Amino acid sequence: MPIPDDHSLIMRTVIYPGSFDPVTFGHLDLVQRASRLFDRVIVAIACNESKEPLFTLQERQELVRQAVEHLPNVEIGALTGLLVDYVIKRKADAVIRGLRAISDFEFEFQLALMNRKLDERVETIFMMPKDTYTFLSSKIVKEIARLGGDIHDFVPLHVQLALERKLAKRR
Repeated sequence: MPIPDDHSLIMRTVIYPGSFDPVTFGHLDLVQRASRLFDRVIVAIACNESKEPLFTLQERQELVRQAVEHLPNVEIGALTGLLVDYVIKRKADAVIRGLRAISDFEFEFQLALMNRKLDERVETIFMMPKDTYTFLSSKIVKEIARLGGDIHDFVPLHVQLALERKLAKRR
């Protein structure tokens, strides 16, 4: 019987951080693809009060949970504090970040370098979404919904319904 090499015993974990306010098909495209590349994907939902999210942290966690429940190796977490601390605490191997356009790259590159400076063990992997999602952002989805537009091509149905309910309460 062959002796397994060390790599067969290692569980590869990646963190996908973001506000996910709300989660979109672009986010889910990256989660699904990451779930094929890594043994465990942790969607780390940021608790960033300066952004004033539309959905609470608990609501965002539930919306993401429902969207990824078919992926057995994906879990949801809450990110407070520094990302590098969270990565080390969760024993992750890397962070994934989505790049939709060249304009995303400069900001994401700065974050990746800062994270590396804070802890050189933290690697960042940039992933591009499918071309059909390169224009998509949570901000744009919320604006379209706020103005009464159809968002069914951009978010799962449960997210669309939650967004419609949330916006109706604010009117």
